[in-house]
Order: sequence, then structure tokens, then C-alpha cells
Amino acid sequence: MLNHILKFKVPIAIATVWLFHISALVGIQLGHMDWFIEKTPLNLGLCLLLFLLVYPINQRNQIIAFSIFFIGGMFAEWLGVTYSLLFGTYSYGNNFGFKIDGVPLLIGCYWALLTFATASILDYTKLNVGIKVFLGALLMVLIDFFMEHSAPTFDFWTFEGNLAPLQNYISWFIIALLFQGILRSLKIKGNQPFSLHVYLAQLFFFMFFYF
Repeated sequence: MLNHILKFKVPIAIATVWLFHISALVGIQLGHMDWFIEKTPLNLGLCLLLFLLVYPINQRNQIIAFSIFFIGGMFAEWLGVTYSLLFGTYSYGNNFGFKIDGVPLLIGCYWALLTFATASILDYTKLNVGIKVFLGALLMVLIDFFMEHSAPTFDFWTFEGNLAPLQNYISWFIIALLFQGILRSLKIKGNQPFSLHVYLAQLFFFMFFYF
């Protein structure tokens, strides 16, 4: 029975991701935004857990890469929140979970998950490594662009003047480019189907509220 379940763990993980995102979207549209948005840590935590189950992060180079992206993402966000460096002047709200010195732990996890997922998506192509690194960084910036629109409404984070400055996207791209380069240099491969679906589910969710 266990082996049968494990055989379908990727389709089950994909279905679960879409179920949670579509349920949240429908619930918000029906007027229950506060209840669903408050569950953002649960949603992101679930995506991370499913990612770790289908990937998984259990080899030395994978653990090193995940740690670099988590710590690097947390440090970059700390510089932003504390000193208004890199991204502009902003602060995190209450719907992104537990914080350390103003920076939610989940945002570090999200930097790592997004780096792995976007790199895996590009492995569907036969492009050279340099182009994959460049496009992977663009995919990371793309989802951030759509997230920025809903972030203040969802109490994720708020920029001064309620508008993310150009430097936010430039810094996102540079950091994403660095992370993508590190991942490629370590020659790490991920689960392509799950990576594609977790990225598309989140992109679809935030694009819906953008338009």
C-alpha cells in the first residue's frame, strides 16, 4: 500500500498544491479574504513540505544549496527591512508568519523553493547553462512582480508609498541570478513536474488579483 502511494506522490503533491491555491482564490472571491490570507504561512509551509517530499533535499550539495539560498534570502531581506538596502524601504505585515528581526522565516524558505523550482522548469529545455540561469532569474522576478500588487492588500509587506521601486526588481534579478548560477554550478536537478505546477499555481493566483 505504501509503495503504491509513493508511486503517485508527485501527482498527489501537484493536486494538493492546486487544491489549496484554487480554494484560497475562490474563498477570497466569496468574501473570506481575511480567513484565507491569514493561512498564507500554512499554504507556503505546505508547498515547502511537499517540495521536500518529492525532491527531496537529502544530498550534501542539495543541503548546501538550500542553506545558501535560505540564509542569503534572509540576509538580503534583513538588509532591506533594517537599512532600506537592495529593495527599497518596506516592512513585513502579519500574514507571512513568524519573524526574526522583522524578516519572516518563510521568506527565506521561499527564496530557496523558488530558486530550485524555476531552475527545474528550465530543465525542460535544451538551452545552454548561461541562458537557463538568465531565464530562471527572470521567472523569479516575474512572480515577484505580480506578488507586489497584492502584497499590501494581503498584509504580506508594504513599501513606502505603497509602490515597489525599480531597485526592488533589479535587486531581485541580481540575487536570483546569483542563486541560479550557484545551483547550476552544483549540477543539481529537481523534480520538473512538481516545480512547474507549484510555480504556475502561485503565478496564476497572483496574476488573478493583478488583473
